[in-house]
Amino acid sequence: MSTINRNTIALMPKVRDQAYKSGARSASHELLTTSVLSIVGTTALVGLHHRYRKQQDPNASLQDYMTGLRTQLRVSQSADETTPMLTRLRYACQQGAATWRQAYHHTIDNADQYDASSFADMHTTTLLARPVSWVSGVASMPKNHTSLNQNEHDFGVVGIDADRQMVWQTTMPERVHDIVVQPVSVNVPEDQAQHSNDHQGRHVVVMGRRPSEKFWVLSTANGQVQQAIKADVNRHFYGHACYSLDGNLLYVTENDTVSLVGKIGIYDANNAYKKIAEFDSHGIGPHELIMHPDGDTLVIANGGIKTEQASREELNLDSMRPSLTYLNRHDGSLIEQVTPEHNQMSVRHLAMHKDGSVMIGIQFQGEKHINVPLVLTHKRGDSHFTPLTMPNNQWQRFHQYIASVAVDSERNLLCVTTPIGGCAAIYDLHTRELIDDVNLPDCAGASVLADSNISTHRASDPMDSGFIVSDGQGQLTALRVTTVSETKSETKVTEHRERIIKDSKLHMMSFDNHLQAL
Repeated sequence: MSTINRNTIALMPKVRDQAYKSGARSASHELLTTSVLSIVGTTALVGLHHRYRKQQDPNASLQDYMTGLRTQLRVSQSADETTPMLTRLRYACQQGAATWRQAYHHTIDNADQYDASSFADMHTTTLLARPVSWVSGVASMPKNHTSLNQNEHDFGVVGIDADRQMVWQTTMPERVHDIVVQPVSVNVPEDQAQHSNDHQGRHVVVMGRRPSEKFWVLSTANGQVQQAIKADVNRHFYGHACYSLDGNLLYVTENDTVSLVGKIGIYDANNAYKKIAEFDSHGIGPHELIMHPDGDTLVIANGGIKTEQASREELNLDSMRPSLTYLNRHDGSLIEQVTPEHNQMSVRHLAMHKDGSVMIGIQFQGEKHINVPLVLTHKRGDSHFTPLTMPNNQWQRFHQYIASVAVDSERNLLCVTTPIGGCAAIYDLHTRELIDDVNLPDCAGASVLADSNISTHRASDPMDSGFIVSDGQGQLTALRVTTVSETKSETKVTEHRERIIKDSKLHMMSFDNHLQAL
């Protein structure tokens, strides 16, 4: 027994030594890992902070950070010479990160000292190095618990790639509505225009939800805010805008909050989006407006509803007078105006076919039991609207509310959405008949699923035709229209049956009203 004890006692220093070395190696590995993570994280934070400092002070230098780091190392070294170098480095990096966070909080606490574009820059997160295919507003973005400043409502804008994944996301100070993508200038040669598209060099204008007094100009490439524009006194925006075909001017629907008549504001895209003119919309409550393919004509959906400053209250539902209005974009003169069959058919959302036909989505403000057509078309010179066909005239399927319209001019297809009705419907514009509707709860945004946005199908594949639809439950759904041949055995007659193939991808966010393609 005594021999075993002596042997055991003799081995104990070696065991302790091995355990100590093993623990030291483990601690060293953990220390190295956390130190590397601290360095990488601090480097990223320093890069972001330095970019912000450069905007405020052109003389800011990266050398400032190195000087601070060396100072921290000297302080920690003089405080405890026995502390390993790796520990001191980690401590210095942690101090650097803490200093950056303090500076970041300082800029937030004094945000009114800086312009809105600098403030929004700090809230832009680039997720993927991929080209953007669509841009959408977001009513509720995912919570980031590591963020230093959480927007209470998490309103934002996101860039989406061809695979329906997020490329970038930018938080916004308020809920947004329409997204307007700047067209490529007609003066740019075709090869350079393609190059410009690849590099996503254009602006995207984000309109605040009515009755907002702001809109923002972002970069399509990374979502960074370039400009923040405020409405004139006694004006608010109605949530929509459009560019001239050359991308030089932006036209915005506005409200005169004194007279309550509609206005069209004109902003110079080449001069920091300064307002340079204003036209009468020749109606009340202008909502969406689009540019005619002739390049000279504005097409305006005058919803006909009066609203006051900073209010969504509808003041004149009994006496409202909606219209579709064509204006000369150069001088604001009235070219043509058409009114719907019922004065409570609010003309709200528009899409333009390349042949000049206007696709119109109606929001009916009358009694729920009244059945009126909600999807119409119009072409210059026609004295009235022409409704599309609804099986058994059952327009109640859309619950009197069309949120978005999107047209595929190449394939003569039209998509409309209704969040209240919880469905998206696709029409064949050749026959003007409904192909089918698909249940999509709380869907609103709609855009063309163009060939250039599809990575998994050939351009000749009939599956390529269709639309992408966003909804408030976080889904981006591809609706592809395909033709299926069926042969009846008794008659040997082959029939072609069109149908919609639905493919959804879910994201942890709530998409808002509109979705636009680049």
